[in-house]
Amino acid sequence: MFEVYITKAGKYLPNEAVSNDDMESMLGIINETASKARKLILRNNGIQSRYYAIDKSGAITHTNADLTVGAVNQLFDDEFTPQDVEVLSCGTSTPDHLLPSHAAMVHGLMKNKSVELNSSAGVCCSGMNALKYGFLSVKSGNSTNAICTGSERVSSWMLADKFKNEIVELKSLNEQPIIAFKKDFLRWMLSDGAGAFLLQNQPKGDISLRIDWMESYSYAYELEACMYAGGDKLENGEIKPWSDYPSEEWANKSLFAIKQDVKILDEHILEKGSDCIVTTLEKHKMSPSDFDYFLPHVSSKYFVDKFYDAMIARGIDFPKSMWFMNLPYVGNVGSASVFLMVEELMKSGKLQKGQKILLIVPESGRFSYAHACLTVC
Repeated sequence: MFEVYITKAGKYLPNEAVSNDDMESMLGIINETASKARKLILRNNGIQSRYYAIDKSGAITHTNADLTVGAVNQLFDDEFTPQDVEVLSCGTSTPDHLLPSHAAMVHGLMKNKSVELNSSAGVCCSGMNALKYGFLSVKSGNSTNAICTGSERVSSWMLADKFKNEIVELKSLNEQPIIAFKKDFLRWMLSDGAGAFLLQNQPKGDISLRIDWMESYSYAYELEACMYAGGDKLENGEIKPWSDYPSEEWANKSLFAIKQDVKILDEHILEKGSDCIVTTLEKHKMSPSDFDYFLPHVSSKYFVDKFYDAMIARGIDFPKSMWFMNLPYVGNVGSASVFLMVEELMKSGKLQKGQKILLIVPESGRFSYAHACLTVC
């Protein structure tokens, strides 16, 4: 087995930062009526700016693959070129296509040489799953390097015109032409961007981060889906897939819109998340005092104090002084968020050799969690 190091990190955030006041003008107003939920959601999530792969008129400027390649290109220099890549492992919640895979589309833009590909699907943990594939490849000696990415281009899923047919359908049924909160909620929560890591079996440069271990958990065996797209949830909690609906209902029901069951989210996300942190720390015989930085992917400021209190209730105290987050000015970029936090911390000048970093990524899709321990080298 070989040691595995993050030797470089790259990011790509499209266009200019978008303020809270400019969001609705860019995404569009649904049914010519401003969202009543927008201000409440923004006040709770604490996000002040984010990035969209669309311009001010709502025209699309980048694909997800474009964003990902933009981050990947930050990893190359004279010592490591595209021709040196052995593995490309990409995670995303919002691929550009059902087929081919996201990694294949990214590789198509790189135009370098044949490489091993892996695409990880899911929600926020898809980026960590992509990282774990690269980690295990390098650790086992299957490869000497791997590029791992997390990326999202969700803005185009949230444009007002995507809900036009649903509004027309509601009017024809003499129902209130307002999209459900489970769809409107995420229009003000999510944003675009990409992050990338270069993994190698030797440290390089002034700062490298050794990946000591990675752990993953799923509670899908006991909990129903919370965040979903490409179908609709039935009263029994099951999700009926888009392919089982008549084609005219795909638009009339906005089946491809990203939806979140906020009640289930609030009920389980912190409980299960703090429980599995206890499991991870016990497995590796570690405690919060062993770490210098705590990097949680938290989708909203609303959850920060609640998450802290949930851990305290289980005897885990990561002081707020250890927390490193960029949510207010980068936004919630799903699977890319943890990559963007690590990239910023690596380039901050704050890290000292020997320090340890704990990464925590929850996924509300059907309640999955991923953890990683990094050591500064």
